[in-house]
Amino acid sequence: MTATRRVVLMRHAKSSWKTGASDHERPLNGRGRRDAPRIGAELAERGWVPDHVSSSDSERTRETFARMRDALGFEGDPDFRHDLYHAGIEAVRGVVGALPDSTRVVLVLGHNPGWEEALAWLTGRDEEMKTGSCALLRVDADTWSDAMDRAAAWQLEALIHPREI
Repeated sequence: MTATRRVVLMRHAKSSWKTGASDHERPLNGRGRRDAPRIGAELAERGWVPDHVSSSDSERTRETFARMRDALGFEGDPDFRHDLYHAGIEAVRGVVGALPDSTRVVLVLGHNPGWEEALAWLTGRDEEMKTGSCALLRVDADTWSDAMDRAAAWQLEALIHPREI
């Protein structure tokens, strides 16, 4: 049965380069820590609360989600995955395409340049994904697998940048 499927494609909030940590272990900076809950609140206000969260397992994506979780109103267990660390469209397609069809909204949290490439593949549009940006995507499809096979078929409902909220 055809259903509306929605993806929140989100790039992690602003991170710090001053820690001396490895790229995978970099935390958020002050702006990122302030922006994350605001982003969560904006998604909740727009009605884009996910049924499922899949995220890179990096420190900055974990911290982004932890800081936005309460404002977002997500109650489940996030799926932190190494295969989404610096990944692109193929990893997103694999992860999202395997979701149960009862899932209606998924948040996929990761990194550039892969997220800009994924957005372009899904929508056919080249858009900048600044840190903390969320692309709200929608498509009608029978299954998540079918939905993730549709290049340039997804509609970009909104592109949210932290500085604009």
